[in-house]
Amino acid sequence: MATTSNIEWTEVTWNPVTGCNKISAGCKHCYAATMAKRLHAMNNPRYINEFKVTLHNDLISTPLKWKKPRRIFVNSMSDLFHKDVPIDFIRSVFETMEKAHWHTFQILTKRSDRLLELSNQLPWPQNVWQGVSVEDSKVLHRIDDLRNVPAQIRFLSVEPLIGPIDQLNLQGIHWVIVGGESGPGARPMDPEWVRTIRDQCISDNVAFFFKQWGGVQKHRNGRVLDGRLWSEYPNILADINVKKNKLD
Repeated sequence: MATTSNIEWTEVTWNPVTGCNKISAGCKHCYAATMAKRLHAMNNPRYINEFKVTLHNDLISTPLKWKKPRRIFVNSMSDLFHKDVPIDFIRSVFETMEKAHWHTFQILTKRSDRLLELSNQLPWPQNVWQGVSVEDSKVLHRIDDLRNVPAQIRFLSVEPLIGPIDQLNLQGIHWVIVGGESGPGARPMDPEWVRTIRDQCISDNVAFFFKQWGGVQKHRNGRVLDGRLWSEYPNILADINVKKNKLD
């Protein structure tokens, strides 16, 4: 299960795990849960269990088949550090990422406590970027957990941003993505919330990526912030692009 992605900061998705459950306010309008319900109704065999956590062992080695380097979002339809994903399975995913050194793997979790608990049992090659989702100031502890994970690149997905975050400690963080909620029932995002985070990133020399304003029809609102697109990546991406150009 790997598809070209419309997510602005990645290129393809790879889902060796599907399914999850809601654990905080950012999950309220989970796009993955909605999509899984639709795919289940279409009799997609990967979603026979709808949105219950399901392991797809036959997909673990998929990235090894892709010879052209890509940015790969790992488990866009789940959370690799969900309690129902065994450590041995997580290790297998990491082993594939380590072998597929020409790709860049982007992992996001809301379960930062388990991420931290297991982090010393996993390899952390340079091509594995680890992030946490942070939707408001109530879950800032996820950043503290991430800071103690030995990933080469640590990043934040501040999406959906549903409240102000005025004191964002970016020590040890290399990249911040910000976006508004989209789809039916989307909660509004105050532009000043975005500017505050952007300005903190500029002050701390952290790459800033503004993904979208969101809304019920997000395409109408676009992703321009104060007259420009903000599409920064961590500096390490320059080295990755050099390798990619040599292989193309």
